Amino acid sequence: MAERLLLVDDEPALREAVKAYLENFGFSVDVATNGEEGWQMVQQNHPDLVITDVMMPGVDGYQLLKRLREDPQFKPLPVVFLTARGMTSDRIQGYQARCDAYLSKPFDPDELVAIVENLLERRTAAQEAEEPEDIDLASLARQIQEIKDMLTNRNAIVPTPPPIRIDFTPREQSVLELVAEGLMNKEIARRLETSVRNVEKYVSRLFSKTGTNSRTELVRYALEHGLTQ
Repeated sequence: MAERLLLVDDEPALREAVKAYLENFGFSVDVATNGEEGWQMVQQNHPDLVITDVMMPGVDGYQLLKRLREDPQFKPLPVVFLTARGMTSDRIQGYQARCDAYLSKPFDPDELVAIVENLLERRTAAQEAEEPEDIDLASLARQIQEIKDMLTNRNAIVPTPPPIRIDFTPREQSVLELVAEGLMNKEIARRLETSVRNVEKYVSRLFSKTGTNSRTELVRYALEHGLTQ
């Protein structure tokens, strides 16, 4: 899955040029014209990284960054400042405001790509190193064993059409197939070459779409309604 970036800048030409360049490297890029619009899009789209101009009318880059850092949900989000103000004192101010990188205009787009890739790699490594505090390993192990037992006896389950049409994205379908194989999130992430956090998001979406609350319920639902091979 392509990492999702949010680019916030009030200069249309620069905004479109940077967006196109980043998309050439495989990123999915949303754009906003000011900090207020950027804040709304962060809450709506949950990007993996934000690139923002500093000097903008209304809500500027510093105010946007302040909102992000004060919100527990978005506090870890990497933020890159783009600005025409490149004095040492300006850069110090940016880092004191807790931006992750500071790039002065005009800049080399290849340098921006390198910064973005580095920050995303660091974020992914940090996420995968985290041990969720609320995970019940014994319960998860039991669910995995129940799924394997279910698969052994899957011929006893007669598939019927689901009560409503469920449209899975290709990546959601891939995650569902691997959950149905009895794989844990780290194993799924390795198979799909993505982060554990992304797998968790997909599993949550599958729960929501199927009205289930556990991996066992999800797999049983999928088998009963022919949603997995």
